[in-house]
Amino acid sequence: MADPAKQPPFEPVNAPSPAPGGIAARAMAARPGATSYLDTMNPEQRLAVETLEGPVLVLAGAGTGKTRVLTTRIAHILATGRARPGDILAVTFTNKAAREMKERVGRMIGQAVEGMPWLGTFHSIGVKILRRHAELVGLKSDFTILDTDDQIRLLKQLLEAEGIDEKRWPGRVLAGLIDHWKNRGLTPDQVPSGEAAAFANGRGKKLYAAFQERLKILNAADFGDLLLEMIRLFRENPEVLAQYQRRFRYILVDEYQDTNVAQYLWLRLLAQKPATSAALTSAAPTAPTSPRLRGEVDARSASGEGDSPRTESIETGGGAGRAAAPPPRRPAPARPPRPAPPPPPPLHAPSLSRLPLTPTLSPQAGRGSERAA
Repeated sequence: MADPAKQPPFEPVNAPSPAPGGIAARAMAARPGATSYLDTMNPEQRLAVETLEGPVLVLAGAGTGKTRVLTTRIAHILATGRARPGDILAVTFTNKAAREMKERVGRMIGQAVEGMPWLGTFHSIGVKILRRHAELVGLKSDFTILDTDDQIRLLKQLLEAEGIDEKRWPGRVLAGLIDHWKNRGLTPDQVPSGEAAAFANGRGKKLYAAFQERLKILNAADFGDLLLEMIRLFRENPEVLAQYQRRFRYILVDEYQDTNVAQYLWLRLLAQKPATSAALTSAAPTAPTSPRLRGEVDARSASGEGDSPRTESIETGGGAGRAAAPPPRRPAPARPPRPAPPPPPPLHAPSLSRLPLTPTLSPQAGRGSERAA
């Protein structure tokens, strides 16, 4: 055996640094103490990022970093291994916002964001889901998406077939009505009769139904259908809804206060699963209410479609905020009791000789008229 004293001294060898964006780099970023992206956040923002159990509402004004909080939350979920990229549904309103979110997450944790197929706008995600299950809503997977001009052109053909004067009842007006109904999650049979009567002497509802039938014949859909058909898909096929509820472990929505009724109904269907965690960002100055609570949902919600009974509200103002549940509403101050009116003076029956020749207003009548006024 060699003498240990005669062995050459140990010289440490510097390990090569991992390639940027590789598996080793992401693993090192996920180790404890390596969350440098949290160091630049204030306490309220950091609380919103690190609260990963249960629904969370980020409530702050414009320009205070809500989207940054939501993006950092995605990076934190991935870096800590709470979910895989394909398990996160992140919804924005514009393609530009979706690209910026991908770029931000990519700078934080590397190339893992490339595996996030469910980060996009409401409509882009809707197209992806509908193409997978097109047959269940009466379409084929290669259906065409009509733009506004194609939609109006098709409506003009329907007006002509019904013998309706297009100059008096323009197709563009009908297109706006149908788009308004679809944004509220209303199918033709759910449109209120009063609203349907506002076009072509009550034929608006019939034209809406004929338009939807023509779209199915043409294997086409407009932008409103990308959400309306998804809602119908989930309601009529519970097994498909359950599949996506199990898939999406986290649901994050940017600018949640701007969602219309159809978008809100779609999100509520996906978030029914108790294990689903939702993160919402809002720029409203006060705690927002859902469109259904604002009385804007005319669509008949199916049984079991309820909102989360408990949402953590995190206020992240311009640097100073607090994390708390929504404050209780102050009771209205009690009004002081109204003083009792003074007793009327005693009435004296005048003699007939003293009655005036012209009618006058008695003191009692004057006070009575003032109280009525």
